[in-house]
Amino acid sequence: MRFSLAPLLTAAAFVALTAPAGHAETVTLKVHHFLPAGSYANTQFIQPWCDRIAKESNDQMKCQIYPSMQLGGTPAQLVVQVRDGVVDVIWTLPGYTPGRFPLVEVFELPFMMQSPESTSKALWDYVAKYAPTEFKDVKPLAFHVHGDGVFHMVNKPIHSIDDLKGLKLRAPTRMTNKFLAALGATPVAMPVPQVGEALAKSVIDGALVPWEVVPSVKIQELVKFHSETDPTEAAIYTSTFVFAMNKAKYESLSPELKKVIDNNSGKALSGHIGKVFLMADVQGKKTVTKNTMNVISRQELLKFQTVGQSVTQAWVADVTAKGTNGKELLDGARALIAKNATSN
Repeated sequence: MRFSLAPLLTAAAFVALTAPAGHAETVTLKVHHFLPAGSYANTQFIQPWCDRIAKESNDQMKCQIYPSMQLGGTPAQLVVQVRDGVVDVIWTLPGYTPGRFPLVEVFELPFMMQSPESTSKALWDYVAKYAPTEFKDVKPLAFHVHGDGVFHMVNKPIHSIDDLKGLKLRAPTRMTNKFLAALGATPVAMPVPQVGEALAKSVIDGALVPWEVVPSVKIQELVKFHSETDPTEAAIYTSTFVFAMNKAKYESLSPELKKVIDNNSGKALSGHIGKVFLMADVQGKKTVTKNTMNVISRQELLKFQTVGQSVTQAWVADVTAKGTNGKELLDGARALIAKNATSN
């Protein structure tokens, strides 16, 4: 018995011809990042962003979020993944790949940041003016920083520089590691997801992270002491982040969907994320109430700042030696931070 495909082909053609005109297939963006689904970054920044683009596109564009590196690789590989189209959107730290994004390191120098919102806006302006080629292989959606860095310690609090001598401390980026080394500590570079295990196994004596990330890796259960600086002073450190899209994916979108992305990216989004992270710090801090907290005195902080100046000067000299005017970059970053602080 012979089976004919003709009726099926005829029916398929009829369906195709009678489908509603202008009906477009929903675009699903694969969003990949390194923190858990319950993290403040995911629940208060990434998921709301995805909700907005879905609403503004009338559900013609949606996200499929893959937290905790569920699609494989390491946080340091996220920029390559989005560049190569393995994923469509990523969120990560440029500083996880030391030396690859040297010009944005200026924002990670000691005591550069006081307001995450204005500094995030300044970072967007800075990349556009001084470092556009560093992210030429992707489509940046936002750049931002987090709130004040805090010492989270297993066995003792930090009151002075002397308390840091010989301690193994986690830090996120090249510049923060250099700062810790200058303070007399032994820096241990690692992404946030590794911090919990490193504390549990006594690989490190403490970690430098902002409050908002504490519950994401249960730091409050692994340390006893939290030492912060006066919030009216510039932060001891911050880290830069990039939220970026694959260029080819963006170009493949219809003009209408491109407009949705454009309306949800840029300087305004950068500042918004900085503000979100500052609010998340307040929530993160509430998780450590059973532990001991202290504020490093202003007098001691001045000593930290003196050491920080030497790290900054070394960065300027290093960048200049490699062919870029380091002082111009530092002065430019500071000017943009000040400008955006007054415009908030």
